[in-house]
This record gives sequence, C-alpha cells and structure tokens, in this order.
Amino acid sequence: MAKAKPLIIVESPAKTRTLKNFLGGEFDIQASMGHVRDLPKSEMGIDIEHGFQPRYVVPRDRAKVVKALREAAGRASEVYLASDPDREGEAIAWHVAELLGVPDARRIEFNAITRDAVLEAFKHPRTIDHDRVNAQQARRVLDRLVGYRLSPLLWKKLGKRTLSAGRVQSVALRLICDREREIQAFIPVEYWTITATLTPHGQKHPFDARLAQIDGKKAEIGTGELAEGIVRELDGAEYRVAKVETKERVRNAPAPFITSTLQQEAARKLGFTASRTMRVAQDLYEGVELPGEGSVGLITYLRTDSTRVAPEAVEEARAYIRDNYGPQYLPAAPRTHRKSKAAQDAHEAIRPTRVHREPDSLKAHLSDEHYKLYRLIWQRFVASQMNPAVYDVETVDISAGRFTFRATGSTQRFDGFRRVYSEGQDDTPAEPADEDRPPLPQMAEGDVLDLLKLLPEQHFTEPPPRYTEATLVRALEEHGIGRPSTYAGIISTLKEKDYVRLEKKRFHPTALGFAVSDRLVEHFPGIMDVKFTAGVEAGLDEIEKGRTEWTRLVSDFYGPFEEALKRADAEMERVKLEPERTDLKCPNCGGDVVVRDGRFGKFLACSRYPECKTIIKERKETGVSCPACGEGQLLEKKSRRGKVFYGCDRYPSCEFVLWDRPVGESCPDCGSPLVEKVTKSRGREIRCSNRDCGYSRPAEGQEGEDAPEVTALAS
Repeated sequence: MAKAKPLIIVESPAKTRTLKNFLGGEFDIQASMGHVRDLPKSEMGIDIEHGFQPRYVVPRDRAKVVKALREAAGRASEVYLASDPDREGEAIAWHVAELLGVPDARRIEFNAITRDAVLEAFKHPRTIDHDRVNAQQARRVLDRLVGYRLSPLLWKKLGKRTLSAGRVQSVALRLICDREREIQAFIPVEYWTITATLTPHGQKHPFDARLAQIDGKKAEIGTGELAEGIVRELDGAEYRVAKVETKERVRNAPAPFITSTLQQEAARKLGFTASRTMRVAQDLYEGVELPGEGSVGLITYLRTDSTRVAPEAVEEARAYIRDNYGPQYLPAAPRTHRKSKAAQDAHEAIRPTRVHREPDSLKAHLSDEHYKLYRLIWQRFVASQMNPAVYDVETVDISAGRFTFRATGSTQRFDGFRRVYSEGQDDTPAEPADEDRPPLPQMAEGDVLDLLKLLPEQHFTEPPPRYTEATLVRALEEHGIGRPSTYAGIISTLKEKDYVRLEKKRFHPTALGFAVSDRLVEHFPGIMDVKFTAGVEAGLDEIEKGRTEWTRLVSDFYGPFEEALKRADAEMERVKLEPERTDLKCPNCGGDVVVRDGRFGKFLACSRYPECKTIIKERKETGVSCPACGEGQLLEKKSRRGKVFYGCDRYPSCEFVLWDRPVGESCPDCGSPLVEKVTKSRGREIRCSNRDCGYSRPAEGQEGEDAPEVTALAS
C-alpha cells in the first residue's frame, strides 16, 4: 500500500506546476480552480430574516473538482490549504475545508512562490482566520444585496434589462459623471503669456524667459490688446540680468509597487488596462516556464497595499546595485518608504523574487506582455533602493524697464535612481518640472542680454481632465472606494455595461451612464456617497481585525437601504431612454442613424423606425481588442454559411479571425488569445486558440458586483 502523502490545495494549475517544480513527489498538490462554493446565480441566496446567512452552493462546473479534492483528502496524511494570502484566499481555504470535512486542515501562506518562501511557510502553519473569512463574507453579502435588489429596479424604471448597479461600481460611475459635469459647466478664462527669446550679448546661446512681474507684481495679462501694448513697450527695452540663484534639488526614488501604483504605472507606460495588468501579474506570481528551471514564480504577491520589503530582499537589491552600478548609487542605509494611513500592511510590496533574474535574461522566454510588466516591476524595485537624483536648478531674473522676466534651467549633477527608472506621467504638463528643464547659458548679475524675439501667446484656463484608467484608479484609492484588487473588475463592468466609453484613453460617461448615475444619486444618496462607501471599507477592516461582527455591519447597511428601495420604487419615474445618435444618415430616407440594442448586441438603424426599417450595419461588439494589430476591436460576425466568427473591425487592413468567442486574455503558456468553448462533456471552459498548445481551464463565474440573471423578472 502506497504511503499517504500530505495534500496541498492551491487555487490554480499554474501554482500547482510551480510548487511541484521544487517540492517534487513528497506532496500531492491539487488545484481548486478558484472558488469551490459561491452564492447561487439563480436567486439571491441570502436569508435576510435569519441574520443575513448566505446559502452557498457548489457550481455545476466545480462538482468534478470537489469530488477529486475529496478523494485526495481521503487518502492524505494531512491537508494544507495554500490559497492566496488575502481575504479572498482565506475564504477559499474555509470553503474547501468545509466541503472536504477537514476542520483541522492547516493553513499556510506565502508571499512568493519560491522554495525558500514555501518551506518557511510550512514552519508556521495556522488555523483558518475566521475574522478574515467574515470580512470577505460581509463584502460578498453586501454586494449581493445591493446588486440583486437595485438592478431590477433600474430595469423596471429605465426599461433596459442589461443594467446593473453595485455598491462600489456605482460610486465609481458617479466620479466619472461628476467630472464630466464639471467639464460641461466650466467657463474658460482668457489669459496671455509673453516669452522673450534672449542670448548673452555677443553670444549664440538662446534661451527662453517668461514675463513674471510688472511693476513688482505678478504679471496677469487678460486680453490681447494688453499683451500687444506690453510687447510694444518691451521692444526697445534694455534686457539685463538682475539676479542669479542656484539651488540644489533632490528627487528621491519612488517606493516599490503596490497594487494600485502598479495598475497606474502600467497604464501610463505600457498602455495596459487594470484588468490586463492584474492578469499578467498573476501569471508572473504563479509561475512561468523557464528552460532548465521549470515553472518559476517571478514576482511576489500582487494584491498588496504595503511598500514594506523583506530585509533579505533589500540586502540582495543593495548588493546588486553596488556590484552593477557602483557604490555611489548605494545609500548608506537601506531606504524605507512611507506607507499609507489606510494600508493594511499584510504583505510585502510587489517585487521580483530574485533581483539577479534580470529582465533581459528572461526576454526570450516570456511573452511580450509578461516581459514588459516584469521589467517595470524589476526596474521600480531596484530604483527604490538607490540614491536620489541630484540637480542644480538655476533661476535667472531679467529686468527690462518695469518688467521682470524669469528663466529656469537645470543641470543634472547625479542621475541616481534615474539611471534605472523614471516615473510615468498621467498628463503632459503645461510646464516641465524645474529639474527637467534644459541648462541655461552661463550668466552673472549685470550682464546685458540681446533680445531675439518676443512671443505673445493666447491661452485659456482648462477644466479638470477626464479620468484615464490610471487617474481613476488613483481617485478610487484616494477616496477609499473599494480595494485595489477590485479596481480592475469595477472598470471592466463600467465599460461592459456601456456606462462609459474610452475615447483617446479617457473615460466619457454615456447617456445611459448619466441616466443610471443621476437616478441612483437622487434616490440612494447614502450608497452613492463617497465617504459612506469608504466607511463601509473601514468597517470591513474592523471585521478582519476581530473588532466587530460581520452581521452587524450588514444589518446597519441594509435597514436604510431597504427603506430607500421602497421609496425609490414608489417615487422614481419611468424613463424611456433615447437611442444614441450618430453622425450618419439613413441611405433610404435621409433620417438620422441611431445605435439601438438588439438581442445580440448593438446595431445601427434608422431613427424613423417603424416608418423606415433600414438597418445600416449590425455591429456586435465583444469588448476585446484585436491581439494582432492592437488597434481594432473584435466583432462578432457571420460567414456566408451562417457560422459565427470573430474578426477585427479594421478588416481588410487586419485579417485576424477567431472561431470561438474571445475572453480578452492571453494564454499563460504560449501567449495566444484565450477563447470560451462550450462542450457537452466538459461544459463551459476557457481554452487556448492555438491548437498546438492545449491549455485549458474551467470558466469561472463573474466575481464582485452582483446582479440577478437577466431572465429573472423585475418586480
């Protein structure tokens, strides 16, 4: 009879492969494929009358997984639950233990999937943290209550059965709508600047100086007439250096990444969406196949709000910096970074598991997106332990009669961390930072300057910019709305529901988004209040710390919510949403062409329906970017024989085609697009579109914000 082995249960096959790579055959390692139990999809599944108790079920596509885990647990000497080290992972561990009937199962957690980290975790097994489980359960119940009660109300009042509302999602939508209203209400104010192009007398070293003061006061030029008068007065003036001041400017290295800053920087520098960033980072964390090493975890855990770094990782980084860049780049003591007041500090910052695993050494073995994100994480971490960059910033005041011009230039004395890394920017600034300006020619007080050109320029004050993915993530974090691990799902839902659209990488609320947000703000001011939503997040933290009962938080939330629901059902007016208009004209009657909703998605039709029944062009969007050209969107189309396929909307410029529905992810094994496939034998699963690859996994239900199935009746 074979000797019983300890059983380790993780979430994914990728984690399983990585653990088997260095634990060998001493353990039986199985994957739960994510959550093994969840609330039912066909009903709310919460007993409100009896303390909001959830009724969990095993999804049909998880039945075989649960059966296999039970069999493995039955023959195991002991059971270790090694799901992710966060609330979601703790809840998965609890559900697995409950289903398998192993209450004495040992919980282990590790921040990186490396041999040292995993073996260290085995030295410190613990029981399941029920406070952490309860915090996750409270979030799940709150999201289900809001989604299942609020979404049908929107269907009923707005006449559109694909609408959804969510405790966090709807507040994020409000931020975008409020910003758009600020922009619409903004009244531009005209102002002028005057720039002088000068050079030291007798030299050819031109530089620009901006008019800063008039008669010793800040220059404020409101009209073109005033600007022209100043230019005429300056035309014959003598330009002389009045003051030269040089100051040292130090720019410190940024902290290593946390979840939110990784999402922001990947959006700025790589153009990644938040969901793409999290997917690629998950692959890097769980393990990537490397020649001669097998599956290797390349980064630490990706869901964290802490900039803390393990001492041994700091020392490894410092040794690498000293050996590769020189001692002048190494601070006298390890650098520490300030943490946010709201940080839970449960995990390390996101960093490479080994600094000596340089990005370029892995490039040939990683897909393009995996390489780019790993390089970003590696560079940021190494830079975080380097000396600051140092600049001499020179400011020169130039007198011209009663006018004073000012020029600023910078000379880099030491590049410091910028040898490795420079932060991205959300928007191109109107004026560069002082330390990013070019150096000025050498000048001294009293020097005479020659005027080469005077340039008056008209400007207008600008409204606040629309949110990008990066700035929306930052706003959600600053307001305490949701958790960074949920941001990707929130943003994806807003786009999928057609509440917002991305134009030139900026969020624009649609008419539908405005309609939903306005009605929720009017009738549910509590739920839609930013501070209230942040307070709920703080309450979840208190549950995790064991300071309050989860049912109390849910009960305190549900009472006012139920009252608001009753009032809204009685008072919210029914509205017929107008179809979205386009710039097109109907080729048959000349009427406007509008975007309508059909059974299979959006299509273009004449606005004079039913008098004119012209359909211009059916457009069934998938919401997935074309993986071939990166510019187009994949549309659902039909071949001449009626077979459905998915092609790029830039055809014939791009001829990319898939024969199964794309899911917007890349295969972790080969990088090809993943598609959804439904078969009688295996049900719904995610497969690699590359037939030579063979990668597949069960399709998971959507997590996070809840809404009932569209087939349910709206009461």
